[in-house]
Amino acid sequence: MSEQNPYEQLGLSEDASFDEIQEAKKRLSEQYSGDQQVVEGIEAAYDAILMDRLKMRQQGKIKVPEVIRFAERRSEPSPNLQPTPVSRSVNWLQGLVDTPSRSDVMLSSAVFLVLASVIAFPTLASSTLSLIIAFGVGFSVFFLNRKEGRLGRAVLLTLVGLCVGIGLGTPLASWLIGQVDSLSLVMTEEKIATWVTFVILWLISSFLH
Repeated sequence: MSEQNPYEQLGLSEDASFDEIQEAKKRLSEQYSGDQQVVEGIEAAYDAILMDRLKMRQQGKIKVPEVIRFAERRSEPSPNLQPTPVSRSVNWLQGLVDTPSRSDVMLSSAVFLVLASVIAFPTLASSTLSLIIAFGVGFSVFFLNRKEGRLGRAVLLTLVGLCVGIGLGTPLASWLIGQVDSLSLVMTEEKIATWVTFVILWLISSFLH
């Protein structure tokens, strides 16, 4: 077969279509799969035809489909692939969320439950309530900082949690007391808002880093 030109080796005419070239290569390769030398000759003839067609295309003699490429060029990834904004958002979120151990969650839960239970005392003074809130903020900073030793980030996340807790807790407390008249006899708006704040701080100190 080596004495024939590439088209003759594949049993094709020189005006054969690209699909016909591929089909002939596939058929002959399967037919002579047991003869490595013949298969190599078929591959060489196929590559020679591709080179000939690409050369003719460059000369403007024919139009060759864009899919005609050598194997090593077909496998090249596109250099223009860019990560999507969604991927960046997911990566950012994954970098913020933590998966704490059971012991860490239990410890932070116990601390904030103790603080929340102290708030429930009817005779608790406003000055004591402020001190308990300060303890809650301090524990939140402590739990966040001990994960990675980034004190500034721990303080920032805690302050954000404090603002969110007060922002959500104050109107929620006002609404609850307005809906349940007897609630004002045992709880004040400040205490309810502090409970909400502690829930936010617990979530942040346990599941963020």
